[in-house]
Amino acid sequence: MVSRPLITVLGASGFIGSRVVAELARRPVRLRTVARRPTVPAVTGRPAADVEIRTADLSRPGRVAEAVAGSDAVIHLVAHLNGAGTWRAADGDTAAERLNSGLVQELADALRPAVGADRTPAVVLFASTATATTPVGPGAGARSGSGAEAGAGAVPGARSRYEAGTVPVPGPGPRPEAGPVPVPGPGSEAGAVPGPAAAVPAPAYERHKLAAEQVLADATAAGALCGVSLRLPTVFGPAPAPAADRGVVSAMARRALDGAPITMWHDGTVRRDLLYVQDAATAFTAALDHAPALAGRHWSVGSGRGTPLGDVFRALAATVASRTGRPPVPVRQVEPPPFASAADFRDVGVDPEPFRSVTGWAPRVPLHEAVDRTVAALAGTHGKDLL
Repeated sequence: MVSRPLITVLGASGFIGSRVVAELARRPVRLRTVARRPTVPAVTGRPAADVEIRTADLSRPGRVAEAVAGSDAVIHLVAHLNGAGTWRAADGDTAAERLNSGLVQELADALRPAVGADRTPAVVLFASTATATTPVGPGAGARSGSGAEAGAGAVPGARSRYEAGTVPVPGPGPRPEAGPVPVPGPGSEAGAVPGPAAAVPAPAYERHKLAAEQVLADATAAGALCGVSLRLPTVFGPAPAPAADRGVVSAMARRALDGAPITMWHDGTVRRDLLYVQDAATAFTAALDHAPALAGRHWSVGSGRGTPLGDVFRALAATVASRTGRPPVPVRQVEPPPFASAADFRDVGVDPEPFRSVTGWAPRVPLHEAVDRTVAALAGTHGKDLL
């Protein structure tokens, strides 16, 4: 009898982590959830998975190795949140750097097979960011640029069989994706190629994520593990308590539910690719199923459509109004705070086609429906759900 593979989710109680855990709990696997607080899968009925719940402070030395011991696959969703509850990291913030990139090095060291060990390299899935635009590959080091390396020919549809109790083996190099692509702004022609942007130093958060991606790429090239980085755009939506979405979409929905104006730091034409949290979770399970074909590279995940934030915020205001019976709150431009970076004012889009061509994954929840679901969930927490 083939034993069930052990899948460990780090950051299991978080916004995305709780959704990934719920997806994996429906599979006949051994599932280990690791977080600061106990994380029980939010599923109806008895989980198909054998669930092991662990609590750990992964910032403490040695805790990562303990958490992932014996794992066939690890999904790394640990997030650093500053005192304000956001992902932003200041230059020189060693705590943020340790959680955002240092943990990945510890993870790679912990999963490295012993010399001569007859063990398939473990799969590691890492949540990166769509704003990390530097190509990463084996031996890339501090290389910068905007081009993608020539792929070695991934086979679309190649699957690992976690649902059947087997573990994937790293295969030939996949066709890499080119990372985030600029979204045409107002007045630009469809398909136009933008000119070179002025060089702007990457924020600390992006640098941390790029460093983590590089660790996984190098470890995969060395045969130590099977690493895959998923570059996520703006992810939003409801989450099981006590997890919460602290992103801009839910933050503005909460303001509207409180009757406060929705505010933005620009004129509303800045575009973002918005991905519903459930679709983000299924991207990770799709990556798990196709890890051999994805190994050693980063892959953009998203809708492939950039939406002006002003349109999103006005839709939020209208959706909240339909639930509360009040007029829509105004959407106002305000002065950006001192901590705003250049990235806050750039269009960010992604090209998910390479990831889709290998895995078959595509987002299933349209933006309007995702907004409705988010407002409905938040309205309930506010005690204002009138439906």
